This record gives sequence, C-alpha cells and structure tokens, in this order.
Amino acid sequence: MSIGNSPEDERPFEGVPQEEARPSIGHTLKQARLAAGLTVDDVSAATRVRIVIVHAIEADDFAPCGGDVYARGHIRTLAKAVHLDPGPLLEQYDADHGGRPAPTPAAPMFEAERIRPERRGPNWTAAMVAAIVAVVGFVAFTAFKGDADGGGSNQQVAEGGAPEQSTSPSPSATTKKPADPKPDPTESAIAAAPRDKVTVQVAAVDGRSWISAKDHNGRLLFDGLLEQGDSKTFQDSSKVNLVLGDAGAIELHVNGKKIEDDFQPGAVERLTYTKGDPQVG
Repeated sequence: MSIGNSPEDERPFEGVPQEEARPSIGHTLKQARLAAGLTVDDVSAATRVRIVIVHAIEADDFAPCGGDVYARGHIRTLAKAVHLDPGPLLEQYDADHGGRPAPTPAAPMFEAERIRPERRGPNWTAAMVAAIVAVVGFVAFTAFKGDADGGGSNQQVAEGGAPEQSTSPSPSATTKKPADPKPDPTESAIAAAPRDKVTVQVAAVDGRSWISAKDHNGRLLFDGLLEQGDSKTFQDSSKVNLVLGDAGAIELHVNGKKIEDDFQPGAVERLTYTKGDPQVG
C-alpha cells in the first residue's frame, strides 16, 4: 500500500476502504510544506497563523483552532501557502467532523473584536458656549426692557433747560414748614420771553402742588411735586400742556403775563397755553 504524496492515478489495494488509504489533513499539509522548502516559521509568517497552531494542525489536532469555523479557515490558509487546493482538504475535514458547520452570523462571531465607539465625557465647551449665550441674551433683554420702561423719564426735559428729576407725591412725606414768600427771580426773564415761542412759568406760592407739563408733541417736560416756594419754567415752539394737582396753590405766568384765573384750592386743572396772548385751553 502506498501513502503520502502519491500521484492521483495511484490506487489503494482492493478491499481497503478509501478513507483509510487517504492521508490525513495534517500529513498532507506537512508534506506539501516540506516539498515547497518552507519551515513552520515561514508558513506562520506568511499566513499570520501562530506557530503552535501550525504544529497542531500538522499533527491533526484541531482543538487549538477554537472551533470548526476557525479550523476550516486555518486549513484553507495553510493549503494556499503550500500551493495546495484547499477544497479536497475542507471536504475531508467536514467528513471527519460531522459535516460542514452551519454559517455563523458575522456579528456575534466578531463581537469581541468589534471596535466600540469611545465613550466621551461631557462636552464642556458646548455647555460653556450655551451659558455665555444665555448670559448675553439675559443682559440684552434686561437692557432693552430698562430702556423701554425708562424711556419716558429720559424725556422729562424742558426745552432749553436741564433734565428734571421726577418726584412722586408720597403720603408719608414730611411736610415742610411754610416758608416766607420768596421774590420771583424769573419775573424779568418771563417779561422778556421770545415771541416765537410759548413760555410758561409755574410757581407754588400758597402751598405745594403736583404738576405735569408736556410739549406740543406730547413729550413729557416735567412730572413731579413742587414744594411751596418752588417754581418751574417751560418753553415750546407752539404749545405747553399743563395738569395742576392743586391749582389753588399755583401762580402762573404765560409769555410774561400773570394768569388771573381764580383757581380753587385742591382743584385739578388741565390747561393749554400757546404763543400770543395767554389763553386757557
């Protein structure tokens, strides 16, 4: 009986089973390697199959391969490295090990080798940018709201004069002692009021009074409390609108002339004055 790398036309003795006459997979691979002039190290370096596994397969020990699927893969790789057709060797392996294994889904087989995405920590840069944007938005909103709420107070300026601070009447305000009537220092200025404008002088001579003054566009010139002895002068190109909280305590001069209306104490008066002769609107 002839065994080993015999030609294809060489037949086993009659009566001997075909499987017994056929050389093992490991023997066939080893003989082919030797015929190719390769060492185990050469085959391992060319196929990246570990040396211990190459030795085990050539000894027909497939346990180190880790299963039929891997064993078949190693057989195919080693057969190509020593210039053999892997097909017959794989058929022989399947026949010796219960048939060809069922296909194994790729995902479970290589799950351990799959590169998992790197776990990232919190994105502090994005969080910081979001916080800055929120702060800037809040500051802008506060500034805009402050401008909208305080726009009226910024307009409380009489034409040609300095801004006047608004003072709201308070029930708990301490009442000042009546002061001696003061001489009117603006009498000469009122008498010389320009003719192309309307000039209104308001003086609290008989007590304190709340007053409000607006120009012809409705812009607020003053809104506050005049204490006894205080006075305010307003000018506009065409019209001044007044509201007197206690008209009886007020003395008015319009365009240099004193208004002789008989205002009653505690009475609220709404007045409008224009250029020319004083007139009550």
